[in-house]
Amino acid sequence: MPDLPSKTAPVTVGPRPAASPPPAARTEAPRVAVASLVGTTIEYYDFAVYGTASALVLGPAFFPSGNATVSSLAAFLTFAAAFLSRPLGVVLFGTIGDRLGRRRALVASLLLMGVATVGVGLLPTYETAGLLAPVLLVTLRLLQGISMGGEWGGAVLLAAEHAPPGRRALYASIPQAGPSLGFLLSTAVILPTLNIVGRDGFVEWAWRIPFLLSTVLVVIGLWVRTTVSESPVFSATADRTTRPRSKAPEPTPESGSRFPLGVLLKRYPRRLLLGTGAAIGGSAVYYLTIVYSISYGPKELGIPQNTMLTAASIGAAAGIAITLPVARLSDRIGRRPVMLTGAVGCVVWAVPMYASLSSRNGLVITGAYTVGLMFLALMFSPVAAFLPELFPARLRYTGASAAFILANTLGGGFAPLVATWLNSHWESPLVLGFYTGTLCLLNLLCLLALPETRDEEFDI
Repeated sequence: MPDLPSKTAPVTVGPRPAASPPPAARTEAPRVAVASLVGTTIEYYDFAVYGTASALVLGPAFFPSGNATVSSLAAFLTFAAAFLSRPLGVVLFGTIGDRLGRRRALVASLLLMGVATVGVGLLPTYETAGLLAPVLLVTLRLLQGISMGGEWGGAVLLAAEHAPPGRRALYASIPQAGPSLGFLLSTAVILPTLNIVGRDGFVEWAWRIPFLLSTVLVVIGLWVRTTVSESPVFSATADRTTRPRSKAPEPTPESGSRFPLGVLLKRYPRRLLLGTGAAIGGSAVYYLTIVYSISYGPKELGIPQNTMLTAASIGAAAGIAITLPVARLSDRIGRRPVMLTGAVGCVVWAVPMYASLSSRNGLVITGAYTVGLMFLALMFSPVAAFLPELFPARLRYTGASAAFILANTLGGGFAPLVATWLNSHWESPLVLGFYTGTLCLLNLLCLLALPETRDEEFDI
C-alpha cells in the first residue's frame, strides 16, 4: 500500500548501498550542493527583500490609507498572494522536474524569480499610476510565488540525489540554509541603505535598490546552476522508463504518469498531508520572526527598526551555524528524533520568544530569537531529506515540493496576515506565541504519525 510506512532494514550507519549515486556523481556532490545553495539564497533574498519592504514601505506606497493597520494588512496580503500562487509552481515545476529533469526546473524557476523581483523595483507607485500600481505589484508577486513553488524541492533534491551514502541529510541541508542566508543578504543591503539615505529617503526612492540588485545575483545564480550535472537518480529512473520495451521492467503508476500531482494525490494522500503538517510549525516561526515582527516591533511597541533587524539577523545566523551539524546528526540517529526535539522546543519556547518583545530590550529580544531560530533549525535542517524520502523518485520533486509549499503557505504565508488581525484585537505579543505554539504542536503530532525515513531506498 503506497501510504503505509515501508519496511526498512535494521538501523545502520546510513542508507543501503543501492540508494547511493554513482562515483562520478559523488565527486560532484559538494559542487552541486553549493550550486543549489547559491540559487536558493538568491530566490529567498528576493522574497525576503519584498517581505522587509512590505514591513517598511510598500503599504503606504502602493496601498495608501489613513489607517496604518489597513495599509499594513494590504501590504501583507500581497505578501500572502505569492504563497497562494506557489501551488501553481509546484504543478508546473514539479511536472518539469519529475519528467524532464531537476536542473531544467531549477534554472527556469530562478529566471522567473529574477524577472519578477527586478520588475517590482521598476514599478510606479500609487501616487504615479493609481490603481495600476497595486495591480502590477500583485501580478509580480504571483509570479514570485510560482517561482518559489518550484525552487525548494528541486534544490534539495539535486543535492540529496548526488549525496554519498550516509550523508543525504547533510547535503540536502546545505540549500536549506538559503532562506536564512537570503534574509541576511537582504538585511546587509537594506540596513546600510537605510543608514545612508535615512528612512524618508528609503520610503521615497531607495527601497528600489535591493530589488534592482537582484539582477546581478540572478545572473550569477544562472551561471552556477547551468554548470552542474543532472541528478543521477533522475537520470537512472528516466533511463529505466525509456529503454527498449523488451528490456524494460514492469511499468509503475509513477513512471507512466504525465501528471505527477494526480498520481501523488491518488496514491500518497496521507503522506502528503502529514508531510505538510510536519513543516507547518517551522514555517510559522520563520515568517513571524523574519517578516512580521520586523514591522510589529517598531510600529506597535516602539522598538527601533535596527534593533529588530539585528535581532532577527543574529538569530538567523545562529540557525545557519548549526544547520550542517544538525543534519549530520540526523544522518546518524535518524530524522525523527532530531525534528521531534526541535518541535517540542518550538512549542515550549514560542510564548517566551515573542513575550521578549514586551521588554523592548535589544539583548533580551536577540537572545530569545536566537534560541527560537536554533530550535527551528532542528526541525528544518533534517526536513530537507525527510520530505523527499517520503515519496518515490518519479514523484519526488512534486511530492516534496507540494508538502513543503503547502506548509509554507498555510503556516507562513498567512502568518503575518493572521498576526496583524490578532494584534488588532489583542494588543499583546503573547498572542503571537500562542498562535505559533499551536501550529508547532500540530507539527509535532504529524511527525509522530510519520515513519522514520533515514534508511529508505532513494533510487526507486
